[in-house]
This record gives sequence, structure tokens and C-alpha cells, in this order.
Amino acid sequence: MDQLDRAATRIAQGLALLGALGVLAMLVHVCADVAARNILGRPIPATNAIVSRYYMVLIAFLPLGWVERRNAMVKVELTELVTTRFIDRANELLVAILAAVVYGGIAWVTVETALDNWKVGSFVDVLGYRVAVWPTYFLPTTGFALAGLICLFRAASITAGRPAT
Repeated sequence: MDQLDRAATRIAQGLALLGALGVLAMLVHVCADVAARNILGRPIPATNAIVSRYYMVLIAFLPLGWVERRNAMVKVELTELVTTRFIDRANELLVAILAAVVYGGIAWVTVETALDNWKVGSFVDVLGYRVAVWPTYFLPTTGFALAGLICLFRAASITAGRPAT
């Protein structure tokens, strides 16, 4: 179990790093586009499509597992001051299981959409060039599936009496 947990943590860190690299790549790409537009009078073709279809999706969904692993999602702790430790742990367990189910459901739906787009070879037409966008449909699936897996590990940790990570 610990090896799986460490593997999931490493994968989450790797995907978060890819998300961070996506931010840097988007920064360079957009700056180059603005510079080319203002200096050369010609923007970089497909910048809008690439930013909205690749960078933004990459930045938004790949780090989900890392955020869950750090237990950094927004949460409201209304009852923490008036409940016992047992009830707090039960609440954490319930939330972890519910989050895993929700993430799993979203991953299931998005993988169907991704496979459909892969089969037809989805693309956008930019100035007569076909820019393939079907690969980006797998990014949300990856992020949601890993976040769900991390939530399951958290639930197992809580059940085993270890600190919820």
C-alpha cells in the first residue's frame, strides 16, 4: 500500500510539474505572439487555439491529483470546534470516499468523450491548417482519475488510523 501511495504521489508531482511547465510554455508562446504581432506585423498562427485547447486544459486538470495529495482543496470546517475527533475522522473519511466517487464518475464520462474525439481525430481549422485537439481530451481524464485515486488512498489511510494525507 505504501509503495502505491508513493507511486501516486510521484505521478501527482510529475503531472503538477507538467502543469507548471505548461504555464511557462504558455507565457513564452503568448509573449512571442505579441512580439511578432507588434514587431513583424504577423502573429504566430494558431496561438489562440493552442492556448485555449492545450495550455489551459493542461494547467487546469493535470495538477488535480497534486492538489488532492496536499489536501489543499477548498474546504469549510464548520463543525470542527464542536465535534469529537472520531466524528471529524468519520467526516474526513466520508468526504474522501465521496470525492473519489465524484472524481471517478467525471473521469469515466471524460474518457468516453476523449475516446470519441480520438476515433474521429478532432481538430480545429486555423488559417487552413488542421490543429489536432483530440489529445487534449485525455488531460481531464488523467487529472480526475489520479485525484480519485489519491482520495481512495486518503480514505485507506483514515481507515487504517494513519494521518490523512
